Amino acid sequence: MSRTDIRLALPSKGRLEPETLAFLEACGLGIYKPNPRQYQATVPTVPGLSVLFQRPGDIVVGVREGSLDFGIAGLDAVEEKRGSTGDLIVLHEALGFGTCALALAVPEAWDDVQCVKDLGARQSTRTLRVATKYPNLTRAFLAQHGLSDVRLIDSEGTLEVAPTIGYADLIADLVSTGTTLRDNRLRPLPDGVILQSQAVLIGNRSALQARPEILSTARELLEYIEAHLRAQGSYLVFANMRGESPEAIAQAMLSQPHLSGLQGPTISPVVTRGDQTWFDVNIVVHKDRLMPTITELRRIGGSGVVVAPVTYIFEEEPPRYTQLLRKLENS
Repeated sequence: MSRTDIRLALPSKGRLEPETLAFLEACGLGIYKPNPRQYQATVPTVPGLSVLFQRPGDIVVGVREGSLDFGIAGLDAVEEKRGSTGDLIVLHEALGFGTCALALAVPEAWDDVQCVKDLGARQSTRTLRVATKYPNLTRAFLAQHGLSDVRLIDSEGTLEVAPTIGYADLIADLVSTGTTLRDNRLRPLPDGVILQSQAVLIGNRSALQARPEILSTARELLEYIEAHLRAQGSYLVFANMRGESPEAIAQAMLSQPHLSGLQGPTISPVVTRGDQTWFDVNIVVHKDRLMPTITELRRIGGSGVVVAPVTYIFEEEPPRYTQLLRKLENS
């Protein structure tokens, strides 16, 4: 019997779990989990959406096979396990957290190996053993560099100790700061980055095509996520300004390089007890333009400047939802 619920899977362990929960909370998609030991939860903002907690690899497989409708996982897990059927579709490829790189790392003592090409000399004497949790991505990368005579050792344990213990010569693993590699006397190869990764939102193509309520949920998720990401680092700046008319003030503001805002300044009259004409102006600016914006406002007569963070910036249509519709139409 076909199911009628809508499922979103989130990481249940590792660094990605708290980062995912914090990100969704910041997006207005906070997770309600009454019992911390449960592996199910809800999103009050999106009624009808069930949340499950699983390992990232299982999330990818579940979305690919259709037991899950949506998931958040690292791009590394997605590319390793997405398969060739095309049933898994990436809805948002840059959520901005969980950044790392899947990379080759060799023992520090290998002075003769400074790049991937140098592994060929080592390969000529014996088959290289590479410990990794990403055999598909690693095999393809090594083959692209002419290193097909390798033995991949699939390991779910701590990879960094593999060369020291002796069951592998080098590793292909996720690297963020590189501290763990250095602690285990390993170093990444400068050209050995297999994949740059971060958290992504994925969905099941067939479910999105067959069930309108799932497509509607995809739009709602993308609305919140894109509005939050667009607003990151932006401020809403208010100021009072004397002027003859909104048009005159707008002309003065638009003559300055930092006072145009998103589409232009918003200007409205201020009710005062005096006989002077005041207007309230507000614009959205990025944080790296905040001080130049305040300086320019003062220069043209602005005062009482107030700055507030921006939570969301909604567009007429989420760009990635539009992209999603095109993908579904072309499949």
